[in-house]
Amino acid sequence: MADKPTKGLADVVAASTALSDIDGKAGRLFYRGYDIHDLAGRATFEETAHLLQHGKLPTRAELEAYGAELAQGRELGGLVAANVAEIAEKQKPMEALRSLVSLAGADDPDKDSSAPEANLRKAARLTAQQPVLVARYHAERTGGTVPEADPALSIAGNFLLQVTGRAPEAREVEIFDECLVLHADHTMNASTFAARVCAATLSDMHSAIVAAIGTLKGPLHGGANEQVMKTLESIPPGGVAQAVRDKLAAGEKIMGFGHRVYKTEDPRATHLRRMSAELAESTGDDTYYRMSKEMEEVVFETKGLYPNVDFYAASVYHYLGIPTDLFTPVFSISRMSGWTAHVIEQHADNRLIRPDSEYIGERDQKWKPIEER
Repeated sequence: MADKPTKGLADVVAASTALSDIDGKAGRLFYRGYDIHDLAGRATFEETAHLLQHGKLPTRAELEAYGAELAQGRELGGLVAANVAEIAEKQKPMEALRSLVSLAGADDPDKDSSAPEANLRKAARLTAQQPVLVARYHAERTGGTVPEADPALSIAGNFLLQVTGRAPEAREVEIFDECLVLHADHTMNASTFAARVCAATLSDMHSAIVAAIGTLKGPLHGGANEQVMKTLESIPPGGVAQAVRDKLAAGEKIMGFGHRVYKTEDPRATHLRRMSAELAESTGDDTYYRMSKEMEEVVFETKGLYPNVDFYAASVYHYLGIPTDLFTPVFSISRMSGWTAHVIEQHADNRLIRPDSEYIGERDQKWKPIEER
């Protein structure tokens, strides 16, 4: 008798990859062999995207060339630009991004090719355009305008400039850049797996990314950071401990805690906690950092759960002035580097992903005419 299937494919190895790896027991994350603790705060997001997409950290000359490619690639195509306003009027953020990335596929000059070099060019354009799409969407729905990109700023700096409408402080850019690095890839998570399943049919990169965005949209995957912030905002002063206990007593899940893979603290949370504390001090408002720390302590005391990447990301993004309902779109800005790298990897050594299933329905049914049913 065959083994019973594992729900959610838990512990099932679905693919081989050289992109990222997790040691869940030790709480470690690696990008192409580099420990995230070595990359965070050192490698820029552009360097990290190059590492994932091209297979190595760039030299100075390679980084300059890649930066120029990103700068050229961030200009939106005509079809996307013509439809942002209407999409912003009718769709919520992640729905809008799903639509806009699909339209971007029609605008892409390499849309008819999945050759290795074409895929690398598409990966750079998608990485460059995603923050612009989020900023343009936000401007359209609020009646604002998007400032011109500053050629002296990185992807992180230009996103903060274009979403908040003000020139960001240097340290804010460094912190947000580190956030992007921390979220860039995370092995075979749901959205990455969706992208690889799509790519395995030899569908194009934009189709695979649309599949990933649709998957990230789900509240069990990409929406936790937004829910964390909403929870913090709903708690009255001094009411953290009671709010946590009330939720647990009601059988509700506390968003931002626990992880399917990590058995100890999520290594990304270690850095995000530090950044939240720094921003709380620099802004002179430690409310949400202090509440987060108390919530972390109460949840660990009562449930033994550690915070994951989403928990402190919420207060960090809040302190940076990013609207709460854009937290998941920000996730997509970072993860675009990993998603595209996985599509490249899947196309390079492809086999159609087609798992088996266990049938649990009725058997030996006999057809009857509709008059006899």
